[in-house]
Amino acid sequence: MTLPAWGAVPTDTGTRFRIWAPDHDELELLLPDGPRAMEAEGDGWWSLTADAPPGTEYGYRLPDGLEIPDPASRLQAGDVHGRSVVTGRDAYDWQHERPERPWHEAVIYELHLGTFTPEGTYRAAIDKLDHLRDLGVTAIDILPVAQFAGRRGWGYDGVLLYAPHNAYGSPDDLRALVDAAHGRGIMVMLDVVYNHFGPDGNYLPALAPAFFDQEAETPWGSTIDYDRDPVRRFAIENATYWIENFRIDGLRFDAIDHIADDSDPDLLTEMAREIRRVLPGAWLMTEDNRNVTYLHERGEDGTTPLMDGEWNDDWHNAAHVVATDETEGYYAEFADDPTGWLARACATGFAYQGEGGRGVSSGHLPPVAMVNFLQNHDQIGNRAVGERLTKLTPMARLEALQAMLLLSPQIPLLFMGEEWNATEPFLFFADFEGELATAVTEGRRREFSAFVGFTDAVPDPIDPQTFARSRLVWDRLAQGDHQEALARTRELIALRRDRIVPLLDGVGGHAGRHLHAPKHCIATDWHLNGGLLQMRANFAHHPEKLAPVLGETLHLTGPAPGAPNSVLFALAEGGA
Repeated sequence: MTLPAWGAVPTDTGTRFRIWAPDHDELELLLPDGPRAMEAEGDGWWSLTADAPPGTEYGYRLPDGLEIPDPASRLQAGDVHGRSVVTGRDAYDWQHERPERPWHEAVIYELHLGTFTPEGTYRAAIDKLDHLRDLGVTAIDILPVAQFAGRRGWGYDGVLLYAPHNAYGSPDDLRALVDAAHGRGIMVMLDVVYNHFGPDGNYLPALAPAFFDQEAETPWGSTIDYDRDPVRRFAIENATYWIENFRIDGLRFDAIDHIADDSDPDLLTEMAREIRRVLPGAWLMTEDNRNVTYLHERGEDGTTPLMDGEWNDDWHNAAHVVATDETEGYYAEFADDPTGWLARACATGFAYQGEGGRGVSSGHLPPVAMVNFLQNHDQIGNRAVGERLTKLTPMARLEALQAMLLLSPQIPLLFMGEEWNATEPFLFFADFEGELATAVTEGRRREFSAFVGFTDAVPDPIDPQTFARSRLVWDRLAQGDHQEALARTRELIALRRDRIVPLLDGVGGHAGRHLHAPKHCIATDWHLNGGLLQMRANFAHHPEKLAPVLGETLHLTGPAPGAPNSVLFALAEGGA
């Protein structure tokens, strides 16, 4: 058996403890029966095999006396500052095989475990899987579960990347959630963060300063130095750990534009190749503000050697301006012609394809290389008071944009509760203490000080009520307007599944074309595999005449084609 580079791993001769600490000349392993001197392997590695069965609590002591958890801890006995726990080889009794769905079938549902249910646990989420199956969701995308400080948080401040956050339950509870999803034909994706560590509980700077590039910074702290092989192995093995030990089906890589790595191959390329060696059909998507395509190129045979899809912030940003007329912050880049930018994103991927020095041409990628969304955790939670579009947009316009999202050939992503037009906010929340808590509260208020009317209204992220207000209120599904919204969403996803998804298999690049349309209107045609899909949308306040369509009308939002806030989808089978 090939053992991972990092961590405590049971073997036939005992548990092997291994850690990288190149800046220290001694290191102690702390076990219940006392400390043990670690043995130097060379190149900064330390290891020791000891009689420490699963369930044994342990930690490390540095030469200055600082006691720390294992950075590769698979389980914590308590919080991020306490002892780690040896875990056994995966003995979970799996009941279901992986669904193994092809990427072009993806309808992704993003959720935060702590606020998805009243209980906020892995096990409680299982009770909502029938709802998602009936909705037509093919994959859930779970916000990061790597252990972070405190009990409440989005998960992007994780510091123990191998340990499932124990406020949500045990590792086997997470496995049970994955298993239950698989039993319903739903794949499970997980957000992973390799661009930074959180500010509380990260002991790597003390253990191994060389883990970081002290000369470079991200918005959240020192840059991780992936030029070093031990650091690289830490991240790559973490990615495959979730897939092999928890049967996670895919990963969403957070803010990869903040991963600094000039290696050949770069970290993300090597990571994707390693993941596909372990699970060839893994679903892999990225978040990257640079609008680049090198990770998403298709092979000559149409296969995906690296990443399947890229979160298309451009599509969202343009759609948000269309929906709300907001032009502050990064929405200013789309203020001059929001429907024009949105039309370009619909037809050819990114809106910005080199303009202003950002991005490259993306039309050569297949439509399914782009993941589109109207809402997600960032775009709601990074607002001052966490409003959803149900609070910001006229319902007729929102319904038109929802149809555009779910029936366009790009991959659609919904944020939890969006399917029934939930009105609960999703706020930024955390569970820090002391000076860090004060700094987070004050920093949040400063962030919005330039937004008129928001400064005094920004909820305190540390207040437990901010977290509580962000929970979905499932009882509201009984209300008529929410039931109607859920029925519409189900119908659209079913229409996508039955009529559009069969045409997406094998579709290559240059499939989309933007036709001339009046101001505030969009006319897009996509040549798919066996049909011409056509979309005509009018976001003006008066009727407009749009390019005619061929074939069968699949869906019309609004009273008539070309009416204000109308979206028409038509399909000419066999192409045109």
